[in-house]
Amino acid sequence: MNILIVKMSAIGDVIHTLPALNAIRNHYPHAHITWLVEEDASALVKGHPALDRVLVSKRKRWVKGLLGRSAPDNARELYRFVKELRDTRYDLIIDFQGLIKSGVLIGLSRGARKVGFGRGMEHQEGSYLFLNERIPAVDMDNHALLRSKMLLDALGIPSNDIEYNLPMHDEDRERVNRLLERHGIQNPGLLVAINPVAKWATKLWGNSKFAELADGLVERYGAEVVFTGSQADRRGIQDIISIMARESVNLAGKTSLTVLAALFEKVDFLVSTDTGPMHMAAALETPVVALFGPTAPWRTGPFGPNHQVVRVGMECSPCFKRQCESVVCMEQLSVEQVFGGINKLAIVQSLRIHGTKGRGSRTGDRE
Repeated sequence: MNILIVKMSAIGDVIHTLPALNAIRNHYPHAHITWLVEEDASALVKGHPALDRVLVSKRKRWVKGLLGRSAPDNARELYRFVKELRDTRYDLIIDFQGLIKSGVLIGLSRGARKVGFGRGMEHQEGSYLFLNERIPAVDMDNHALLRSKMLLDALGIPSNDIEYNLPMHDEDRERVNRLLERHGIQNPGLLVAINPVAKWATKLWGNSKFAELADGLVERYGAEVVFTGSQADRRGIQDIISIMARESVNLAGKTSLTVLAALFEKVDFLVSTDTGPMHMAAALETPVVALFGPTAPWRTGPFGPNHQVVRVGMECSPCFKRQCESVVCMEQLSVEQVFGGINKLAIVQSLRIHGTKGRGSRTGDRE
């Protein structure tokens, strides 16, 4: 049996679909399973033990390249990709994305059953038009991970267990250890990661607030603090660190997705805006303190127990707007409110009860 899973982006969305992949593998242990994903999130599925094949769409690069000097090369690469997409006739194609970009590729693929949610799902963009088997729409206020499970339930595929099995290796963990050692972090008593960035401007919190929060983590708990993000985020994170009175480490741009996962596996907890790394940490059962404003944590918050969502709860929130003149939902979120969420974490409660502070030793240079 040949099965094609279509979930192309983004990082958090792909992570939310991993339990569905494992459920499909458990139900069809001898099936040949392929996943169609976009380039940015491909490291989260490449090498996954439940997969046989990964097809990588370089859509963003192709669209940009088709308008420049590299147009012929990009056109040939796109042609090869479509040819590869069509080289197998699938018995079952499942659209977990529900967007026009997934619908078009499902339309191009060859499959007996092309299944996904039918008309009525928010932001669907008409993707159901490319399906020949449409599952009745479900309430979008169900968590994204649960919506994937509901799709499988409708297909008669049991999905009771939630397991991710992020494709990490010992070499990723070794790289994290070396990276921390290079920055002077050895045997930390409390290691905290802060992911202060997000693609939506409305999800961002103030740099000065993140600096105050990081200083407070060091002063109250003796924590070692590391900031995470992409290479493009490095300068903004350095601005946060420049405001701080205490030391911290800027790891933005220094980790691949799998190395970042290994880092989150190691930290005691993560403080994050609503973005992909937040879901990665939750998938690894690392406690998360998530800062929410314009989006709905019941839809896309960190899934599972042991996490804390901090939000003001304005009447206008969630608005799901990427642009807003006031961003009052994030502006009114105070540092002490975030510490209130942090203090509810079991590991922090233990530190407060026993009066224990971090025992980390820093030998490297501040960055």
